[in-house]
Amino acid sequence: MKPSWATVISNNAGLIEVEINDEDPSFHSMIKELSTEIEPGIFGVKAGDLCQRLSIEMIDTNEEN
Repeated sequence: MKPSWATVISNNAGLIEVEINDEDPSFHSMIKELSTEIEPGIFGVKAGDLCQRLSIEMIDTNEEN
């Protein structure tokens, strides 16, 4: 189940476009929980962590089979 602040716009050929309501308090709470400080004053969220929260599987296209 996706969170209320995320809407899947399209899902074509493994490329998923998600629209995020960044004014939703639940979104801010989740970002605060997942964010880490990259440099002093600069915070980021790992794509894998965000995808896991949205129940979206990430595929590494650079992986050699």
